[in-house]
Amino acid sequence: MASPIFPEDSGNRPATPTVVVQTQPHNFWQTWALRLVMIALGISIMANIGMFASYQEYFAKADPPQELYHSGDRLASDKIAVLTMNGTIMPPYTERLIEQIKAAEKADAVKGVLLVVDSPGGLVADSHEIYHRLKKLSDKKPVYVQMKRIAASGGYYIAMGGGPNAKIYAEPTTWTGSIGVIIPRYDVTKLAEKFGVDSAPIKTGEFKDALSPFRPLSDNERKVWDNIIGQAFDQFREIIDTNRETMNADQVMAVATGEVFTAKDAKAKGLIDEIGYEEESLEALKGKLNLKAIRVVTYTHPITLVDVLLGATAKSPATDRWRAVMEASVPKALYYCSWLPPLPE
Repeated sequence: MASPIFPEDSGNRPATPTVVVQTQPHNFWQTWALRLVMIALGISIMANIGMFASYQEYFAKADPPQELYHSGDRLASDKIAVLTMNGTIMPPYTERLIEQIKAAEKADAVKGVLLVVDSPGGLVADSHEIYHRLKKLSDKKPVYVQMKRIAASGGYYIAMGGGPNAKIYAEPTTWTGSIGVIIPRYDVTKLAEKFGVDSAPIKTGEFKDALSPFRPLSDNERKVWDNIIGQAFDQFREIIDTNRETMNADQVMAVATGEVFTAKDAKAKGLIDEIGYEEESLEALKGKLNLKAIRVVTYTHPITLVDVLLGATAKSPATDRWRAVMEASVPKALYYCSWLPPLPE
């Protein structure tokens, strides 16, 4: 007799149960419609993030850099701001330092400023712009200078922004000086001849390709560029003469040879005032301000959402190489302590 649960076949064995799965017929257009909706949603999300980032970046420009505690009395209301110039003086570091200078100038709680310089120099225009902003600041608040490993050429130039009343400190191992101007230029005419390279620019005037490395510099071109760097050199010597009471014009001329000086030699020649470290220059500035309690602060520039989205913190190597190629032939006048030009960003 057959089992009421498992029907038996002719061999008296239970039959294998059959499972039936019903599926909806495949709809090609529904699948692609769903994909298009997801793509549109993704694009919409990215567009909104981009607009929000742009909004943040736009209004962030109006905000001052963020203040950070450095040292001293945490509860003190009076402050000394430490502003730092590290590396080559060029964008974007120029703009960031200027923003810090402006923040220190506007803050009533900031009673004095210590400019810390660790730089071989950089662009002439950028060095003078920083100097100009520091001079405006020093008209309102005392500015002292602390030189670190190197404060040469443009690094020394911006140190003059503290004015004639500034005290300049250098560490025992600091290198400074290198007073002069350089426009890097290479002559590759022999190399071009060897490889059969001929430069034939289409230009509108005699001096349009005056610094071309593919031909010798003519006498007229040399006069043009000598005049340009000569004026920049005169300006450099003038600001030292104006802002160093320990030196006269003849003494400035004597050290303006491009030579790098040790801290000991720099002090002997009147380029600096004291040999000491940051804590000593801060203590001296505190004494100048005649304040018992002081809070020392620094400034920082936070990374924005735009920086992250556009990869500003991790640039594309291909983009960097292309930019380097494009900028390699751009003439740049430099207050720079090197016979080599600074590498492009």
